Amino acid sequence: MSKFRVDVKSGNSQTDSVEQAAASADGQADQHNNDFTTEVATIGVVAICAAVVSVELIPGLALGVAAALAPRFLPKMGGGLQPLFNTTVRGAYKLGRKARSAFGELQERVEDITAEVKAEEAAAETAAAAEPKAASQA
Repeated sequence: MSKFRVDVKSGNSQTDSVEQAAASADGQADQHNNDFTTEVATIGVVAICAAVVSVELIPGLALGVAAALAPRFLPKMGGGLQPLFNTTVRGAYKLGRKARSAFGELQERVEDITAEVKAEEAAAETAAAAEPKAASQA
């Protein structure tokens, strides 16, 4: 199944095979899959070597794998993560407002208790000062 295409500007005719175009697209997909397979195999070999050499290297290796794969998968996840991000920001904002309100109420209670203690101390001092005067007058 061939297509015949004529270039009107130059007057040349070219034939493009649909099969060739499809094979080219399949070749690009195969190349992409081969690149991914090669990348995964390389990461696997490095992981095994790191585990053999030192187990402490595995967390760093996991971060490296995440950094290597992030550019490939992050754009796809971006659309799905946007609502989650928005919800998280809204929740943090509401939590901040409630915390500020609770802290204000707590501060007010502490000030009230401090004022009561000062008033009680002042009343005790006044009573203590009035007691010697009463004893001296009697």
